[in-house]
Amino acid sequence: MLKREGHKSINSIVSKVWPEWNGELRKQPGGWNNTTYIVEKEGRRAVLRIYNTHRDRHKIDFEHDVLQKLGTMSLPFQVPLPILTSAGETLIQLEEGNGKFACLFKYIEGASPSEGDADFYESFGEAAGTLSVLLADVNPELPAAYLPYYELGQSYPLCTRETIRELYLNPPERFIDLAQELKILCESVEKIEDSLWELKRLPHQLVHGDLNASNLLVTTTDHRQVAALLDFEFCTYDVRAMEAAVILSGLLGNAEKDVVLRDFWRGYSRQVRLSSDEIEAIPILILLRKMDVFLHFLTRYLEGTDEADVLREHVKGLAVEVPKLAVDTAGLQGILMEDE
Repeated sequence: MLKREGHKSINSIVSKVWPEWNGELRKQPGGWNNTTYIVEKEGRRAVLRIYNTHRDRHKIDFEHDVLQKLGTMSLPFQVPLPILTSAGETLIQLEEGNGKFACLFKYIEGASPSEGDADFYESFGEAAGTLSVLLADVNPELPAAYLPYYELGQSYPLCTRETIRELYLNPPERFIDLAQELKILCESVEKIEDSLWELKRLPHQLVHGDLNASNLLVTTTDHRQVAALLDFEFCTYDVRAMEAAVILSGLLGNAEKDVVLRDFWRGYSRQVRLSSDEIEAIPILILLRKMDVFLHFLTRYLEGTDEADVLREHVKGLAVEVPKLAVDTAGLQGILMEDE
């Protein structure tokens, strides 16, 4: 079907698989995780997405199952909805191009938030809270493709406690100068592992798992209002509070963090009231989010997928962030408890 991932061949795919959308294609900027095209025909628009990072159909099928179920609900915002192929499926596998998958979504009118814009965070909080409430009632027919964040042993089997301890006690030659940074990160992983039994006792449900300003659209007429929540690729069953923790983790680096944290939490709390145990767990969940990144790149280094320089850069960056988390999350918890 696909001889090369050029404009002409992609157009051919659309005409064969979604013939009613045989029109003009415009490639969108970006595209590390996915390549995206806007498809236009007779004044209508759709979004063609080609998955670049994996060839696992089950992951996409689960994502589409969740989206189709959300599509039957009354939502105050939009989510991506797959357009069925002529064969009645939500995706196709390209015969060439290394077997990548492609799917077509309904176009959603909206705009990405402008850099530095902080007026949408209360609406974002309310949308994220509403989504959390709705996902609690979604029951996909397929098993989840991703494990909860806290399943470190299953997600990263190469990163045993012995391995990470050896990493900072006897670092490889390329990491000798980063022994102290590795010690900070490896001890943080051990701290999380010692808290896993407490995390597993918290309420669980489906979570989006990757909500941030890059995965939403605001309305074109009022940039304070969220129009859509996007990119459900990592949706899975996890601790309910992980949804908020992922978002809050990203907001801690915002230049106006005290303002945006309060705005977000005001909107979120109108829809979801986390228990005191869940709020108490937010700091360790945020640390878990950070250490998941570390273990991901450590695994890629141990497998030989990445050179040492890739891991070095992440170690240096995370080793600066992690010590600041204790201070940042202490202030954050004060904000989260204000209305309790």
